[in-house]
Amino acid sequence: MSYLEYSLRTIPSGFRKVLFLNWPLVLLLITVACVGFLVLYSVAGGAMVPWVEPQIKRFALGMVLMFTVAMIPIWFWRNVAGLAYGGSVFLLFLVKFVGVSGMGAQRWIDLGFMRLQPSEVAKITLVMALAAYYDWLDLDKTSRPQWVALPVALILLPTALVITQPDLGTAILLVVGGGIMMFVAGVHWLYFAVVIALGVATVAAVFYTRGTEWQLLKDYQYKRIDVFLDPASDPLGAGYNITQAKIALGSGGWSGRGFLQGTQSRLNFVPEKQTDFILTILAEEFGFIGAISLLGLYALIVFFCVVSALKNPDRFGALLTLGVAATFFLFFAVNMSMVMGLMPVVGVPLPLVSWGGSAMLVLLGAFGLVQSAHVHRPRGRK
Repeated sequence: MSYLEYSLRTIPSGFRKVLFLNWPLVLLLITVACVGFLVLYSVAGGAMVPWVEPQIKRFALGMVLMFTVAMIPIWFWRNVAGLAYGGSVFLLFLVKFVGVSGMGAQRWIDLGFMRLQPSEVAKITLVMALAAYYDWLDLDKTSRPQWVALPVALILLPTALVITQPDLGTAILLVVGGGIMMFVAGVHWLYFAVVIALGVATVAAVFYTRGTEWQLLKDYQYKRIDVFLDPASDPLGAGYNITQAKIALGSGGWSGRGFLQGTQSRLNFVPEKQTDFILTILAEEFGFIGAISLLGLYALIVFFCVVSALKNPDRFGALLTLGVAATFFLFFAVNMSMVMGLMPVVGVPLPLVSWGGSAMLVLLGAFGLVQSAHVHRPRGRK
């Protein structure tokens, strides 16, 4: 045993766990959140209310949640994964009966002090359930059809409930995130090739049947596709959001117009600028340098998660860490693609930057799971 290991073992277990935390990851999360505070301050016109002050309080609460979750042994989270998944599915059912509506969707449960969005919880509990399943399953059974059916069902159940809210963005994240979990767990690539082929065939059929008596979509749905492909075809209607977002992104140039100097945000041309389209404010005021710097911070967070997973000999902890990293990646990748017009607008927030309660608390709780896997991973003696 080295002197360092001996010294660590003489420290009380609680303090030792704190030392074992993935501190670079903690610092990166704080940095990204501070970027969010700065941009929300600009969105409010240089004021702490109504966006920044509540966001700081939520982040502080989320950090407490993250550290609390991190201190709990990883075996506990393995044992409650199925219960957590079942609880999130129950909440998704409950939304249909007591949910609060907003912007044409019924997605939230009013808890009094905050609105909980169960679909945000479902993203993480699905990762937990799949990680626990593949930790339990023998490796030689991973690609057998009868053992592939159950994880597919676990993915499709919350996805179906979320689609009915309706929330296409979260449904996409659930399906893709679940698929990534199956892939990293070792499911054979042919399953994914078949799914991709079916997806391509479906898209081709959608366009081929347009204008026929048996067209697969309604006319207004085809109109949405047209606007996505060419926002200028309806610049004051369905294409307004993405058109204004692109103007804001482009007007920032290389270094931006300057803090609090964005014309698109000041004149309220950008829609939902505190939530889904907050990247446009950052890009307009801090330019390409600001936007690419945020992307770099996101990439580092994913990198540290992947490194932690690769060094973790515990299969559940490694899969859980990779699943959270994949979910986080999908968050910012879909949001940024949406804002740049590379994907349809599906209502996915920019993680730790967009204003919101449920998404931030759930995400920081998920990083608490990553920290728990990191802190409690088996450490051999030299």
